[in-house]
Amino acid sequence: MTIVTGKAEARRRLQPGWSGALRKIWEHRADYAYVLPAIVVMLIVIAYPIYYTVELSFFKTPPGLQLRDKSFIGFDNYTAILTSAVFWKVTWNTLIWTLGSTFIAFVLGFATALALHRDFIGRGVLRAILIIPWVISAVAASYIWKWIYHSDFGIIGAVLVGLGLADRPPNFIDNVSTVLPSLIVVNIWREFPFAMIMMMAGLQTVPDQLLRAARVDGASAWQRFWHVTFPHLRNVSVVTILLLAVANFNSFIIPWIMTGGGPSNASHIWITHIYELAFGRQRWGVASAYSVLLFLMLMTLGYFYVRALSGNDRKEGSA
Repeated sequence: MTIVTGKAEARRRLQPGWSGALRKIWEHRADYAYVLPAIVVMLIVIAYPIYYTVELSFFKTPPGLQLRDKSFIGFDNYTAILTSAVFWKVTWNTLIWTLGSTFIAFVLGFATALALHRDFIGRGVLRAILIIPWVISAVAASYIWKWIYHSDFGIIGAVLVGLGLADRPPNFIDNVSTVLPSLIVVNIWREFPFAMIMMMAGLQTVPDQLLRAARVDGASAWQRFWHVTFPHLRNVSVVTILLLAVANFNSFIIPWIMTGGGPSNASHIWITHIYELAFGRQRWGVASAYSVLLFLMLMTLGYFYVRALSGNDRKEGSA
């Protein structure tokens, strides 16, 4: 009798008064119980830090971050950021860094994937060599390139002077006008293998029958690429570009290790500037406001990434 009464009570609670989402949660409560530990961990390590960062962005915090000493200032941190000349300089640097690195790394990776898609002797060895920049540590790569760019004993400067192309070694990363392009070159060198791998995987999905038919019909190499190959790679291209853009927006190791944002903020991007504000100057409230703005931008990119994946799933389901 008690069991029947309990079931009747449960059914009564599942009446239209409940929202659709709550009804589904209740119906699948046993399934949610299995993932509850993971949900709790995510709330602790992801949700709470996000909430705390948003909260701090509305406060003026002392260097020691004593909670009892912080004072509520509303949107003053956001106003100070948006009216700061440094903010717009760092934003411009971030756009150049992200767009330049993403576009060139994708084009270079795409071209390399097309070249390696053909059969030739040593293709496997060449593939393995080209993947090396992506698999080595970003910290190690940063120090290696910092030595290569060094104005006194860097290998590039020594080669240029030895060939008579320069009177003295160029100053790549200590010059305001060349530091950001020099860092972008390093970032492209490190990221293009990822784009190459993604596009090589996409090339495996292009039907050989269509390429052979286009060749029989007299289509040129460019026509076969534009009308047959590229349409099959459009979705993987969008996903690859979005992943590169998110990674570059959130990139920290290469610019911080190689230049620390200098000289004169010429190589500061958002993530390094946030780090310097928080842990260098102890301006926790301003750094939190910066972080909220960066979070919103990354969420926007993430939205388009999820849409791209969902579009691929729908197309595969309808095929």
